Amino acid sequence: MAEITAAAVKDLRERSGAGMMDCKKALTETGGDMEAAIDWLRTKGLATAAKKSGRTASEGLVGVAVEGKAGAAVEVNSETDFVAKNEQFQDFVSTVSKIALTTGDSIEALASAAYPGGGTVQEKLTANIATIGENQQLRRARVVRVNEGAVVPYVHNAAAAGIGKIGVLVALEGSAPVASIEALGKQLAMHIAAANPLALHEEGLDEALVERERAIAMEKAAGSGKPQNIIEKMVEGAIAKFRKENALTSQLFVMDNKTKIADVIAAAAKEAGGSIALVDYVRFQLGEGIEKETSDFAAEVAAASGVPQPVA
Repeated sequence: MAEITAAAVKDLRERSGAGMMDCKKALTETGGDMEAAIDWLRTKGLATAAKKSGRTASEGLVGVAVEGKAGAAVEVNSETDFVAKNEQFQDFVSTVSKIALTTGDSIEALASAAYPGGGTVQEKLTANIATIGENQQLRRARVVRVNEGAVVPYVHNAAAAGIGKIGVLVALEGSAPVASIEALGKQLAMHIAAANPLALHEEGLDEALVERERAIAMEKAAGSGKPQNIIEKMVEGAIAKFRKENALTSQLFVMDNKTKIADVIAAAAKEAGGSIALVDYVRFQLGEGIEKETSDFAAEVAAASGVPQPVA
């Protein structure tokens, strides 16, 4: 059996919101598999965390830029948050966000694009690594466009204009006045930053993720002792709730917690006297989906000396 370390228990506790002993038991039951342990806790009704990407684990910045009817979002990673506060690094992320408007979603195309002042984006990044003294990398880019309407940017807790830890783009197509579309876009972007939808519409949700939720719901329902036909209804109800809560257009607007986003858009269009359709969105949260190695000096010393580390 894999050794269950204090660091693993602490990590699971932070990610799931469950108690220390429950986390230790979950890791023991699942052989130390973190994701399986989260699912184990959820089947027991002990976990509050529902998404794998709920905890960020990398440093750097997300940048957003809008020009005309197009918007771009990029993520550039660094080893420490200290570098994210460096003016040279911030300027690089801001500039690269604008360059991505013409290179699209491809990181390879972005890296090989010309950088202002000479050389390519990759060459500038390499020079930054040398002068700042810390590894950095282009992680991802995404571009959205509309034919009529507006792409609206938003950065939550911005470190400077257009850069921060969470960057959002909202693509709204329509004939309504641009001022009305942009006002709605700002509200939707703030909602997206807070609510973290997984897809634009329910049918766009990752089916593998839905099936994972189904397995958890089935195990929970199976322990209820109810007849099979009732269990099946319980499971389908849980999946319907999951789809509704994780698709943007069916989520409840965070500003009133009662109106569906689809209805918010329809009401805004009616008030503006023109059409408005939400056609796409981007939400980049720094480090989502990346696990960063952590260094616990006390634990390393304890391990080297053979002294067991207490679980806390």
